[in-house]
Amino acid sequence: MTPATKTLDKAKIAYKIHEYQHDASASAYGLEAAEKLNLPTDQVFKTLVAELDSGALVVAIIPVDKKLNMKQLAKAAKAKKAAMAAPDKVQRSTGYVLGGVSPIGQKKRLATFIHASAETLESIYVSGGRRGLDIQLSPQDLQALTHATMVDLT
Repeated sequence: MTPATKTLDKAKIAYKIHEYQHDASASAYGLEAAEKLNLPTDQVFKTLVAELDSGALVVAIIPVDKKLNMKQLAKAAKAKKAAMAAPDKVQRSTGYVLGGVSPIGQKKRLATFIHASAETLESIYVSGGRRGLDIQLSPQDLQALTHATMVDLT
């Protein structure tokens, strides 16, 4: 279906697909997913790509109702500063369009950080690689697959 689902299948990781009708006028894709799938916002995570002062890109996965703390992300990535990456850089690096960026199956493997709140959850929902498609999986499987670090990012 998408590079994300293909990667999960190849790794033999259990997951569930959840589809919804994406509203093109929606500005907050993650909140839209939580609302349309009738899920608590602390269980639905958005995938953000930031650029460090070194020029390297990193992935931050946080609950959709939270705001990414750039200082916390920079500290976790052992950098001085972090800022949201330009949309064209995100698309080139991940292979996904904004609003559909999945932490799984990206074109280039980027250092990945998952908000520590995921550790307490049985399952979380992340983008499946396109708008209107979310994947439910265990945070531990996501962490193992992406080689992510669990850290407070808000």
